[in-house]
Amino acid sequence: MVDVGEKPDTKREAVARGEITMSEECFRRIYSGDITKGDVLGTARIAGIMGAKKTSELIPLCHIIGLTKVSIDFEPKNDGRTITAYCTAATVGKTGVEMEALTGVMTALLTVYDMCKAVDKGMKIGEVRLLKKSGGKSGLWEASSEG
Repeated sequence: MVDVGEKPDTKREAVARGEITMSEECFRRIYSGDITKGDVLGTARIAGIMGAKKTSELIPLCHIIGLTKVSIDFEPKNDGRTITAYCTAATVGKTGVEMEALTGVMTALLTVYDMCKAVDKGMKIGEVRLLKKSGGKSGLWEASSEG
Protein backbone atom coordinates (compact mmCIF):
# COMPACT_ATOMS: atom_id res chain seq x y z
CA MET A 1 0.00 0.00 0.00
CA VAL A 2 1.31 3.46 -0.85
CA ASP A 3 2.34 5.58 2.16
CA VAL A 4 0.25 8.76 2.11
CA GLY A 5 1.07 9.76 5.68
CA GLU A 6 3.06 12.87 4.73
CA LYS A 7 0.51 14.19 2.24
CA PRO A 8 -1.71 17.09 3.32
CA ASP A 9 -5.45 16.63 3.71
CA THR A 10 -7.35 18.24 0.83
CA LYS A 11 -10.92 18.18 -0.38
CA ARG A 12 -11.18 15.48 -3.04
CA GLU A 13 -13.99 14.51 -5.35
CA ALA A 14 -14.43 12.04 -8.21
CA VAL A 15 -17.23 11.35 -10.67
CA ALA A 16 -17.60 8.07 -12.57
CA ARG A 17 -20.19 6.89 -15.05
CA GLY A 18 -21.33 3.68 -16.69
CA GLU A 19 -24.20 2.38 -18.77
CA ILE A 20 -26.49 -0.61 -18.86
CA THR A 21 -28.30 -1.44 -22.09
CA MET A 22 -31.31 -3.73 -22.12
CA SER A 23 -34.41 -4.67 -24.05
CA GLU A 24 -37.08 -2.02 -24.55
CA GLU A 25 -39.45 -4.14 -22.47
CA CYS A 26 -37.03 -4.24 -19.53
CA PHE A 27 -36.39 -0.50 -19.76
CA ARG A 28 -40.13 0.21 -19.83
CA ARG A 29 -40.78 -2.10 -16.88
CA ILE A 30 -38.08 -0.42 -14.78
CA TYR A 31 -39.59 3.02 -15.36
CA SER A 32 -43.18 1.84 -14.88
CA GLY A 33 -42.33 0.08 -11.59
CA ASP A 34 -43.22 -3.33 -12.99
CA ILE A 35 -40.15 -5.35 -11.94
CA THR A 36 -41.03 -8.19 -9.54
CA LYS A 37 -38.08 -7.50 -7.22
CA GLY A 38 -39.24 -3.92 -6.59
CA ASP A 39 -37.88 -0.41 -7.09
CA VAL A 40 -34.87 -1.08 -9.31
CA LEU A 41 -33.25 2.35 -9.38
CA GLY A 42 -33.93 3.06 -5.70
CA THR A 43 -32.35 -0.23 -4.70
CA ALA A 44 -29.45 0.27 -7.12
CA ARG A 45 -28.83 3.74 -5.65
CA ILE A 46 -28.50 2.31 -2.12
CA ALA A 47 -26.32 -0.56 -3.41
CA GLY A 48 -24.02 1.88 -5.22
CA ILE A 49 -23.57 3.94 -2.07
CA MET A 50 -22.85 0.79 -0.08
CA GLY A 51 -20.38 -0.38 -2.73
CA ALA A 52 -18.48 2.90 -2.63
CA LYS A 53 -18.26 2.66 1.16
CA LYS A 54 -16.83 -0.89 0.94
CA THR A 55 -14.23 -0.21 -1.76
CA SER A 56 -11.22 -0.80 0.50
CA GLU A 57 -12.61 -4.27 1.34
CA LEU A 58 -12.93 -5.18 -2.35
CA ILE A 59 -9.86 -3.67 -4.04
CA PRO A 60 -6.48 -4.91 -2.76
CA LEU A 61 -4.18 -2.20 -1.37
CA CYS A 62 -6.91 0.45 -1.58
CA HIS A 63 -6.85 2.87 1.36
CA ILE A 64 -9.75 3.04 3.81
CA ILE A 65 -11.34 6.43 3.21
CA GLY A 66 -13.82 8.37 5.32
CA LEU A 67 -16.27 9.46 2.65
CA THR A 68 -18.06 12.76 3.18
CA LYS A 69 -20.42 12.27 0.23
CA VAL A 70 -21.57 9.54 -2.11
CA SER A 71 -24.39 10.04 -4.59
CA ILE A 72 -25.75 7.82 -7.34
CA ASP A 73 -27.84 9.31 -10.13
CA PHE A 74 -29.50 7.68 -13.12
CA GLU A 75 -30.32 9.15 -16.50
CA PRO A 76 -32.38 7.33 -19.14
CA LYS A 77 -31.12 7.68 -22.69
CA ASN A 78 -33.53 8.62 -25.46
CA ASP A 79 -33.00 5.23 -27.12
CA GLY A 80 -35.45 3.65 -24.66
CA ARG A 81 -32.94 0.91 -23.83
CA THR A 82 -30.01 2.46 -21.96
CA ILE A 83 -29.64 3.85 -18.46
CA THR A 84 -26.54 5.85 -17.54
CA ALA A 85 -25.45 5.76 -13.89
CA TYR A 86 -23.24 8.40 -12.27
CA CYS A 87 -21.46 8.13 -8.94
CA THR A 88 -19.96 11.13 -7.17
CA ALA A 89 -17.72 10.44 -4.18
CA ALA A 90 -16.02 13.03 -1.96
CA THR A 91 -13.74 13.16 1.06
CA VAL A 92 -11.30 15.40 2.86
CA GLY A 93 -8.13 13.38 3.11
CA LYS A 94 -4.72 12.32 1.86
CA THR A 95 -5.79 10.17 -1.09
CA GLY A 96 -8.34 10.35 -3.87
CA VAL A 97 -11.77 8.79 -4.26
CA GLU A 98 -11.60 7.60 -7.88
CA MET A 99 -11.87 3.93 -6.90
CA GLU A 100 -14.86 4.66 -4.67
CA ALA A 101 -16.68 6.43 -7.51
CA LEU A 102 -15.92 3.60 -9.95
CA THR A 103 -16.93 0.91 -7.45
CA GLY A 104 -20.13 2.78 -6.65
CA VAL A 105 -21.18 3.05 -10.28
CA MET A 106 -20.37 -0.61 -11.01
CA THR A 107 -22.26 -1.82 -7.93
CA ALA A 108 -25.29 0.22 -8.96
CA LEU A 109 -25.22 -1.21 -12.49
CA LEU A 110 -24.74 -4.77 -11.26
CA THR A 111 -27.75 -4.31 -9.00
CA VAL A 112 -29.88 -3.19 -11.96
CA TYR A 113 -28.75 -6.35 -13.76
CA ASP A 114 -29.53 -8.58 -10.78
CA MET A 115 -32.99 -7.13 -10.27
CA CYS A 116 -33.91 -7.36 -13.98
CA LYS A 117 -32.26 -10.56 -15.16
CA ALA A 118 -35.56 -12.45 -15.09
CA VAL A 119 -36.80 -10.06 -17.80
CA ASP A 120 -33.58 -9.72 -19.83
CA LYS A 121 -30.49 -11.88 -19.29
CA GLY A 122 -28.75 -10.21 -22.26
CA MET A 123 -28.24 -6.79 -20.65
CA LYS A 124 -24.83 -5.21 -21.30
CA ILE A 125 -22.85 -3.14 -18.83
CA GLY A 126 -20.20 -0.89 -20.34
CA GLU A 127 -18.72 2.52 -20.95
CA VAL A 128 -17.53 2.62 -17.32
CA ARG A 129 -15.00 5.37 -16.78
CA LEU A 130 -13.80 8.15 -14.56
CA LEU A 131 -15.15 11.49 -15.76
CA LYS A 132 -13.52 13.86 -13.32
CA LYS A 133 -11.39 14.05 -10.20
CA SER A 134 -10.28 17.01 -8.16
CA GLY A 135 -8.07 17.69 -5.17
CA GLY A 136 -4.63 16.69 -4.09
CA LYS A 137 -1.33 17.55 -5.71
CA SER A 138 -2.52 16.95 -9.27
CA GLY A 139 -5.62 19.14 -8.90
CA LEU A 140 -8.44 18.95 -11.42
CA TRP A 141 -8.49 16.26 -14.10
CA GLU A 142 -11.34 15.78 -16.57
CA ALA A 143 -11.74 13.05 -19.17
CA SER A 144 -11.58 14.07 -22.78
CA SER A 145 -14.73 13.53 -24.81
CA GLU A 146 -12.75 11.35 -27.23
CA GLY A 147 -12.37 8.26 -25.11
